[in-house]
Amino acid sequence: MNKLLQLFKEASAFSEDNVGFLEDLYEKFLRDPESVDESWREKFRSIQQDLAGEEPITERERHVVRAALGEYEAEEMLRKQSAVDRLIYQFRTRGHQSADNNPLKLSPPAELRDLNPAYYELGDDELDRPFYIDILRSPEKLPLREILSMLRQTYCGQVGAEYMHIVDSDIKRWIQKRLESSRARGNFDAEEKIWMLRLLTAAEGIEKYLHRKYVGQKRFSLEGAETLIPLLDDLIQRAGEKGTKEIVMGMAHRGRLNVLINILGKKPSTLFQEFEGIYSGAPPHAGAGDVKYHMGFSSDIETGGGLVHLALAFNPSHLEIIDPVVEGSVRARQDRRENEDGETAVLPILIHGDAAFAGQGVVMETLNMAETRAYTTGGTIHIVINNQIGFTTSNPFDARSTLYCTDVANMTQAPVFHVNGDDPEAVIYVTRLALDYRMKFKRDVVIDLICYRRHGHNEADEPAVTQPFMYRFIRSHPPVRKLYAERLIAEGVVTGDKVQRMEEEYQSGLKNDETFLRPIVQDAMSYAKTRWSHYLGTEWTQPCDTGLPETTIHDLTQRLISIPPDFGLHPRAAAIMNNRRKMAAGEIPLDWGFAETLAYASLLTEGYSVRLTGQDVGRGTFFHRHAILYDQGSGDAYVPLQNLSDNQARFHLYDSLLSEEGVLGFEYGYSSSEPDTLVIWEAQFGDFANNAQVVIDQFISSGETKWGRLSGLTMLLPHGYEGQGPEHSSARIERYLQLCAEQNMQVCVPTTPAQIFHLLRRQMLRPYRKPLIIMTPKSLLRHKLATSPLDALSSGEFRNIIGEIDAHDPAKITRVILCTGKVFYDLLETRRKENLHNVAIIRIEQLYPFPCDAFMQELAGYPQMRELIWCQEEPENQGAWHQIKHRFLNLLEKDIVLSYAGRPMSAAPAVGQFHRHLEQQKKVVEDALFGTAPRQELLGIVHAHRSHRA
Repeated sequence: MNKLLQLFKEASAFSEDNVGFLEDLYEKFLRDPESVDESWREKFRSIQQDLAGEEPITERERHVVRAALGEYEAEEMLRKQSAVDRLIYQFRTRGHQSADNNPLKLSPPAELRDLNPAYYELGDDELDRPFYIDILRSPEKLPLREILSMLRQTYCGQVGAEYMHIVDSDIKRWIQKRLESSRARGNFDAEEKIWMLRLLTAAEGIEKYLHRKYVGQKRFSLEGAETLIPLLDDLIQRAGEKGTKEIVMGMAHRGRLNVLINILGKKPSTLFQEFEGIYSGAPPHAGAGDVKYHMGFSSDIETGGGLVHLALAFNPSHLEIIDPVVEGSVRARQDRRENEDGETAVLPILIHGDAAFAGQGVVMETLNMAETRAYTTGGTIHIVINNQIGFTTSNPFDARSTLYCTDVANMTQAPVFHVNGDDPEAVIYVTRLALDYRMKFKRDVVIDLICYRRHGHNEADEPAVTQPFMYRFIRSHPPVRKLYAERLIAEGVVTGDKVQRMEEEYQSGLKNDETFLRPIVQDAMSYAKTRWSHYLGTEWTQPCDTGLPETTIHDLTQRLISIPPDFGLHPRAAAIMNNRRKMAAGEIPLDWGFAETLAYASLLTEGYSVRLTGQDVGRGTFFHRHAILYDQGSGDAYVPLQNLSDNQARFHLYDSLLSEEGVLGFEYGYSSSEPDTLVIWEAQFGDFANNAQVVIDQFISSGETKWGRLSGLTMLLPHGYEGQGPEHSSARIERYLQLCAEQNMQVCVPTTPAQIFHLLRRQMLRPYRKPLIIMTPKSLLRHKLATSPLDALSSGEFRNIIGEIDAHDPAKITRVILCTGKVFYDLLETRRKENLHNVAIIRIEQLYPFPCDAFMQELAGYPQMRELIWCQEEPENQGAWHQIKHRFLNLLEKDIVLSYAGRPMSAAPAVGQFHRHLEQQKKVVEDALFGTAPRQELLGIVHAHRSHRA
């Protein structure tokens, strides 16, 4: 035998595991030196040189070989440990893709080569060799066999954990430790298991009852996802123990009725009446009402940490649009708790559908808001009812472009726990982990409850038409209650008789109008009984003193223009501050920015908080507000409105992210929960609100008549034709007026600084809370005529109608022009230039509710009027004309010619060429002032209307 092989044999006691490998490697070297790695070629050649000759093996030679073997062993061990480390990393990163967490089991879990030890050259002979799990933080070793078992249990069982995308290493390690120390399994005692079964019995029981009694009626059953009920129950109880006092939930249709009965404690009899067409639960001021699976509810639930007020938000059919509304409501409640940890005290929970979570853009907007200063709520617990189908679409390649429906949450580095909905214990384990994560890190977390939908999209739908294979499996698959009952019977936790009694007791309870779940302290909505009660039943005509004494104005101005010493303002900002000082002294007229700022300052010192958000609202898109001042040297910010006095109310001012739908939904939610805060959202340009039209349609304009929800939200929408093209001209007044009915909101177009001052103050001081839509100016912010004297703030009020301002003989007025907004100043300047004395101009500053009495009073001052002209900048098919002309038809008693002066009908809101804009604007003004041929069709409408009235 070769001398070196003999040495290998003698050294086998030193390195028994490696000698066989070394012999094979050496023999390969002898046959072909180039067939082995260069490093080993050098080692073998060096040893051969040291062992040249046939003398007996010396101790030195043994030492040389042992050193070589030891070096190899260290190198080989490092290589193997590195392979194990890569394998562990891949389990933590990709294990969720092989998790056994889909109850449908339509295909086996994915087999990933990255999770196969053989891919890392780790064979069966390594299974019993010890390796570090985490060589940097754990000095202990485990056999590879045990490491693999731990990894597969933790990452490939009933829970698939996505968290390795998180940048923060502390967060990753926290989640890793929680998962691996428990093997992603909960440790539940018999009492907890029985309670889970009881909740599953309730979740299944209400669906069975409704299915039998109200055959074919829509209820958007929870069947297939019944584990949502124990999930929510445990979440509420644990949150209460951690100090939560309020929980606001948002969810769409699926399972909503089940949650109302089994979580919020709504009386079964009330729900049954709704199925029978009798609805008695709506507030009296909710005129139209809504379907039962849109309605909200609130109750107080007993927990181990005391009472928790649980509110389920009202929700339209626009799925995820409730998300930002809930977040806004939560932020308002948190801000109200200024002397405690509001983020712990108030918890948002959003329940999503899988298709909607992946498909609706407002989900992304809401997630993107979660960590911003203006919109954070300290983390939301997102629960996705993942029934793996959206209406009839179940192919993931049709539903989304991502692996999971939850992948949109990865952009905010939220951990996502994909859990098998057929394993209640795994679901509760994940629920507790998610709540602990939210409370510790104050960040969003997602529970992906993987389940199925036992029936169609609604109970009248036949799902097998489009998903035959899926529903063949579902119809043979036992419900989760049955699966869990069998599991507990096998464990000896319950008996079959006890399982049967649970079901019978629940069904009996439904018939007796009771349930047997958590104690509900209050089972009726408290919305109209507390902070909003004195705003119910009030009228918009209620008088309100909005004037301020001049001494107060001077005092507020001094505080507003006082800035810290050595604060280096930009020269343009310094000039604005200096002008405001002159305005307060009466040296120059007031401009819009100063009057608006004074309105906020006065409300703050009178105890009303102000929240102002939107894109670039701090400075103002048109450089008029300057509520935030910046030191040009240090970049430090100073907000005068936050430094008026020690006991002032709070002024929240935030430049928002580039979002309209999400942000406006948030502000609506905030305003619907906080009546004593002036909540304002300003669009960068008025028509940017188009991106939030669903919020306007479903909440702002109709929330009261559907659900009895009041809101004092104010929207500032810059509007006016200055030749800036189609997307920067019209705020779409016509859309808001079309939505106006039942005095549901206010639409105003103030034209002077005094008007915006009084309008903003009126919104808070008057005991009346309705949304306020304000068409605000752009070029008028610095127009030489759009100013107000100081005494206009100290006296007077918001004027719904502003009559003629020039001294004309009323008896000579034959033509009266009605208008709103900027066009008034174009008309005024041209009339003065042309020296016209037979034309009066009336501004209608409030378009809705229409001020009929004030309007008729103005017209009564012109006994010789023969022509009444509505003048607007917008095209004839847009603007206020078609939404307001019936007001004049109803009120005019004489044979007066009613005509329109404005741009012709157009598919676009405005032209894009400046010279065409000027031509059109000139014609609009001239048509109004000098007249056009009467429109016979309009006269026919007027005469026919009068004949009908006669």
